Amino acid sequence: MRIGNIDFGTRPLFLAPMEDVTDIGFRKLCKRYGAAMVYTEFVSADAIIRSVKSTLAKMVIDDDERPVGIQIYGRDVDSMVQAARMVEEVHPDVIDLNFGCPVKKVAGKGAGAGLLRNIPLMLDIAREVVRAVPNTPVTAKTRLGWDKENLIITTLAEQLQDCGIQALTIHGRTRSQMYTGQADWTLIGEVKENPRIHIPIIGNGDITSAQEAREAFDRYGVDAVMIGRATFGRPWIFKEIRDSLDGAPDAKSLSLDDKIDVLEEQLRINVERIGEYRGILHTRRHLAASPIFKGIPDFRQTRIAMLRAETVESLTDILEQCRLTLKQQQTSNQ
Repeated sequence: MRIGNIDFGTRPLFLAPMEDVTDIGFRKLCKRYGAAMVYTEFVSADAIIRSVKSTLAKMVIDDDERPVGIQIYGRDVDSMVQAARMVEEVHPDVIDLNFGCPVKKVAGKGAGAGLLRNIPLMLDIAREVVRAVPNTPVTAKTRLGWDKENLIITTLAEQLQDCGIQALTIHGRTRSQMYTGQADWTLIGEVKENPRIHIPIIGNGDITSAQEAREAFDRYGVDAVMIGRATFGRPWIFKEIRDSLDGAPDAKSLSLDDKIDVLEEQLRINVERIGEYRGILHTRRHLAASPIFKGIPDFRQTRIAMLRAETVESLTDILEQCRLTLKQQQTSNQ
C-alpha cells in the first residue's frame, strides 16, 4: 500500500489520531511495536492560525516516528487552507482532514463530522487544501454518514477522491452513533469494491484483536487498518496483530513484566517531556484503561487511585503493586 511516495508494505496497521492520547511519547511506543503510520492529536485550524502555544506543541514531530501525519479540523475553506500551509512547514508525511470527529464541540460547530451535513463545503475544503499543499499528500477521515437515514459514504468516497485526496479512512459508524453500538464494515467493503475507487481505503472501528484485523483485510479488502481506542494502555497491540498477520507464531510475546515496564517507560517519557504534573495527566488514562490489569480483584479502586495519583512515585508504586498482585495470581494458577 502506498500514499504518495510512502510505501507501507502489505496490510499495514495505523494508529488513529486521538485528542489527549496520541502525544509524541505514545506515538513512539506504538511505532516501536509495529504501527506503520502514526498521527498526532487532531488540531484546530483556527488555533493553528492564532498560533496557540498548546496547539503548536501538538504538531511537534520526531524523525524517529515517521511516517507521521498531522490531522486538522475546521469549518471553512480559508482557515483550513491557511492552517494546512502552516502545517506543511512542519514537514509531516501526510496532512489528514478530519471530517469524522463526532463530539459536540467539533461537529456541533460544523467541523469534523458536522461537515457530513454540508457535503459541498466538505468537498470545497478538500479540493482547496489539496491545491494549497502540493508537496504533501492530503488524506481524509470520515464516517458512514450523519445518521442511518443518510449513509452516503459510497458516493462521498468518489467525490473526495475526485478532489485529489490520496487516501480515505472510514470509521464504520455514523455521527449519530458516536462510539456506541458496533462498527459496520459492510459499507467500508462496498467502497473498497467500487471499481472507480483507486485510492487506498483504510478501515477503522472496533479493531481490538488480530482476528478482527484479519477479517477486515480478508472480508472487506481494506488496504490498511486503523486502530484507536484499543491502543489505550496497550501500545504493544500492534506487535500482537502484526505477528499474527505475518504468520509468526514463534514470535516472542511480551511478558507481564515487559508490558508493565512499557507503561512505566511511557510515564517517564511524558514526565521528562512536559513535567511531572502534565506528564502524569497524559499517562494515567492509559494506565487505568490497560487490559492487563483486568484480573486484579476489585480493580475499580485501583483504577480510581491511578486516576488520582499526582506524583510519579505514587503512580509507580501503584503499578508495582499491580505487578506483584498479577504475578502472584500467575503463580497460583500454575
